[in-house]
Amino acid sequence: MRRLTVQRVLALTAAALLVTTPALVRAQASAAEMSEGALCDTDPNQTFSLTASDGYISTPDGNSIYMWGYGNSKRGFQLPGPTLCVESGRTVTVILHNTLPEATSIVFPGQQGVKANGNPAQPQFDAGGSLTSLVQTADATDGSVTYTFTAGSPGSYLYETGTDVDKQLQMGLYGALVVRPAGHANQVNDRADSAFAGGKEYVFLLSEVDPDVHLAVERHQPVDVNASKSRYFMINGRSMPDTLAPNNAPWLPGQPYGALVHIKPYDATTNPLPATIHYLNAGSVNYPFHPHGSDERVVNRDGHPLQGPAGQDLSYQKYDLDVGPGQTLDVLMDWRDVEQWNPGTNPIPTQIPAITDQLLVGSDTWFSESGYLGTRNPVPSNMAQNNECGEYYHIAHSHALEQATNYGAAFGGMMTVFRIDPPAGCASQ
Repeated sequence: MRRLTVQRVLALTAAALLVTTPALVRAQASAAEMSEGALCDTDPNQTFSLTASDGYISTPDGNSIYMWGYGNSKRGFQLPGPTLCVESGRTVTVILHNTLPEATSIVFPGQQGVKANGNPAQPQFDAGGSLTSLVQTADATDGSVTYTFTAGSPGSYLYETGTDVDKQLQMGLYGALVVRPAGHANQVNDRADSAFAGGKEYVFLLSEVDPDVHLAVERHQPVDVNASKSRYFMINGRSMPDTLAPNNAPWLPGQPYGALVHIKPYDATTNPLPATIHYLNAGSVNYPFHPHGSDERVVNRDGHPLQGPAGQDLSYQKYDLDVGPGQTLDVLMDWRDVEQWNPGTNPIPTQIPAITDQLLVGSDTWFSESGYLGTRNPVPSNMAQNNECGEYYHIAHSHALEQATNYGAAFGGMMTVFRIDPPAGCASQ
């Protein structure tokens, strides 16, 4: 996708959102009514009970797709699995119950010394010597297995099926594991310069769906994974514009996690710390992901800090993040206006083009009509302005065009919006 002006990006976003008016209306609930950011499953003993079960998810184009997923045993099916947040150096216990018609399991990439029912987790083979699973399984229908390990280096990790991986991973058996530094819950890793603002932590678990595979499994038909062609691309089990809906949106049962990032500009006194975003790829191809208008600082890769042998900071700013299959990246993200980088250079007051020369879609706009944060100028009486107080909405999406669609229809798929409020915030908040 080519780089677009703010006006063009937001106009196109508005056009896409209008396709699903009910979701749009609900997604525009006031900030006080919305739940944003990472939702962690935690436990004082770091013990979690997950159940592998089946259910359905919805897509913005009206499709309903049969899925498998790990759910909190007290809550039922969800996609993706619960975000498990634990502390580095402490024992983690995950009890897997299985209600699916075939055996399944969980592997924890990046974690050392994993045990299954007290024995070392290791590959399983049938009587003929063929590999059946990467680790011990929970039997079909009513089996269970207990995994234990000591949480490793702080950062983000996938947990995912280790059984019939090509099919079961596609069916939805995956989730995010976030390991926090001991005693520093608001740091990405053990480095003090990885600190992030409280309440500004986000998880972007990226994945893909081939509905033909899911239909075959639902109908108990053979699955040819070699002929698979993904048609939906998701962040946290949702496609745009559902990614903008709040966490636990009641009209998206089984898809509890939103992906709207909500921040304010950097300020040394009032907002000195960035947000953090955990990127995880549960799919089979690279996802080149980026937000318009700002770089992100990559500080962790696959759960390890980017630093030299003597502790040198090797983090880097990146506009487009290429997240490979099975890979995780942890980034710090803040917003700095041009004035903050080059004081005295902003041409204020800015000259806004005449309203007749701006691209506005239908009767809806998400643009404040100002080139800078903090101004809410009037729009024509026939336009509905969604901005509360002059905030910006910047698109963030996969740069692979197919991944920014819902079954080929743009805008959709692996896409969301970053909302940047004026420095003083919004009065409604």
